Amino acid sequence: MFQKATIKIYLFYLISISFILLNVFFMVKRNSVVVNALPVFLAILLVAIFSFDKIIYLIVLFAPLSLPLSELIPGFSFDMYLPTEPLLVGVLTVFLLKLIYERGFDRQILTHPVSLAIYINLIWIFLTSVTSTMPLVSFKFLLARIWFVAGLYFLTAKLFTEGKNIEKYIWLYVISLVIVIFYTLNRHLGYGLWNKEVANFVPAPFYNDHTSYGAALAIYLPFLLMFSFGRIGTHKEKLISIVAFGIVFIGFVLSYARAAWLSFIAAIAVYVVIKLKIRFKPLFITVVSLIVFFMVFQDQILMTLEQNSEQSSADIRTHISSMSNITTDASNLERINRWSCAVRMFEDKPVFGFGPGTYMFNYASYQLNDDRTIISTNSADGGNAHSEYLGPLSESGVLGLLTLLLVIGTVVYTAVHTYMRLTDKRLKSIVLAALLGLVTYYVHGFLNNFLDTDKLSVPFWGFTAMIVAIDIHSRNQIKAQKNPD
Repeated sequence: MFQKATIKIYLFYLISISFILLNVFFMVKRNSVVVNALPVFLAILLVAIFSFDKIIYLIVLFAPLSLPLSELIPGFSFDMYLPTEPLLVGVLTVFLLKLIYERGFDRQILTHPVSLAIYINLIWIFLTSVTSTMPLVSFKFLLARIWFVAGLYFLTAKLFTEGKNIEKYIWLYVISLVIVIFYTLNRHLGYGLWNKEVANFVPAPFYNDHTSYGAALAIYLPFLLMFSFGRIGTHKEKLISIVAFGIVFIGFVLSYARAAWLSFIAAIAVYVVIKLKIRFKPLFITVVSLIVFFMVFQDQILMTLEQNSEQSSADIRTHISSMSNITTDASNLERINRWSCAVRMFEDKPVFGFGPGTYMFNYASYQLNDDRTIISTNSADGGNAHSEYLGPLSESGVLGLLTLLLVIGTVVYTAVHTYMRLTDKRLKSIVLAALLGLVTYYVHGFLNNFLDTDKLSVPFWGFTAMIVAIDIHSRNQIKAQKNPD
């Protein structure tokens, strides 16, 4: 077997030769943009190999500020977010090299129940990529999911060993997010701050629309609340946190993202449930009762909803009221149209689906004329299936949905039990904030889907990694106390 020093030397020469060849190629092609960018990418690659944690921090820092390739170099046949997605590809390479180089990885992370649930989901995505109606699209989707999971879950969980580096991970994203908020508010002011109509495009090009922007703001609010008003941190740290919370909350309100508002309310409800220590059984009975109630009285409920003619508006109360307008609100009606298409696609291919990532290429023929709206298209413009749950159902069949729910259920179960077990106030607060942040996305996932982007994958998988790392740490502490020798 090669010695570690020998492997490093081979990697150095391989990267150096590749760098020279790429420079020559792009100089011949006279592509000055790529030639100038290559030294930067070389430096980043070397850092990724010898200090992967720095690359993860760079990804987190740049995620809110990343730009689509199409914005920088128009005309490419594919698109990706720069610089984060190339960095994630590099991190995936590093992850694979670490498995070979160190002959393994942290076994506790690899065998954690959340990790096992993720494996099951990835395996099913792989199988449905094989049976996909568009295998190339599906395997590209699978590869993207793998590099998100490898870098933002596995390596990040390793970074959070014993509860370390978590605050840094949060603040790096928040700092860049605050920059985006100021940029967005500045653009919004140009049209009038209370002009709701422009809220959809003022976060561009950093966020595609106000829904993804609102989701990112919502997912960080629990952490900023915890930093601001929790029982940990110095007076100076709390003051900085309160300022940051105020900025993010203003951006959150002015995003006019109704789904984000609803998700934050749901997170508050979960917080109350946890703090009151309401047991699972009565909670489960309540949820089932509500579902049964809806099924029994669905006709009456739908008739009531159809009487709501409120349109989305700059007036906050009217905008909230318009959430239940399924008669004239184009945004709500288009969501129903996309959901209906997803269900019809599932009915056609209930086991394997059409293939991961293929909804946008297949849903057009499943639209009914009666369901189409003034914003309907045949190319999934303005969003995909508009559901993190119905999307997998149509693309990967019933097990596509169930394996995703298994991941979410395992994370929630782990978080609640870890929170109840912990005595360390800091770690206890972090687990609760991470869970509530994830709850905002779990709820938001009923109305939109953004896990194929770096913007939401960074907090989604990062918060999951926090919960897993702290769970492992707390269990190790209990074992150490029981077996001091």
